[in-house]
Amino acid sequence: MTSAFFRLIPLSMLIIHTACATEPPRVSFSDPFTNTKCAERRAIRGDWKIADGVAECVQDDELYKKYKDHGPIIFYDLKYTDAKVSFQVKPEAAKTIVFTANGEDGHVFRFILTEAFVSVRAFPPESKEKSISLAREEHPLKQSEWIPVVVTLQGTKATVRIGSDFEQTWEHPSLARPKTNLSVGFSFGKLSVRNLVVE
Repeated sequence: MTSAFFRLIPLSMLIIHTACATEPPRVSFSDPFTNTKCAERRAIRGDWKIADGVAECVQDDELYKKYKDHGPIIFYDLKYTDAKVSFQVKPEAAKTIVFTANGEDGHVFRFILTEAFVSVRAFPPESKEKSISLAREEHPLKQSEWIPVVVTLQGTKATVRIGSDFEQTWEHPSLARPKTNLSVGFSFGKLSVRNLVVE
């Protein structure tokens, strides 16, 4: 091609191309739970069994006390600011399921699904309290069935969808902070997790 050809390209096209080239790459990650080893995954505080597309664990009461009343948990070390996280959980006699997004300076966002309600918290670094409540909504934790969960973090907003009958959005300035990992944990009984995708 000659240089004359490039002179025919409108300037606006060059500007658009430059703008697109500077956009940050999107996070894209999935855990099919087919391998016991995964560089981004840390399954701790319990004997997690990972096979055939499912991670499952039964709480060990001695470990629960050792970790100061914290149950088994799976961490994913991923750097992101905005993300959509989807997964499915199947509790069996579990009392809580906890999702947390963390940053370099600690927790950023958390929701806790209990036997009776959903509790949602933000962790503003400037607050004198460790966390602040964004909501407490009635919603029972269903047992012995797969429950789809979707958490969308976008700027100052967080949306949580649980099953087909719960979806809420909350907003707080501190939610826009960069994140370094996310986790899914539980307390008591048994929890199975599958189809975790981050995009």
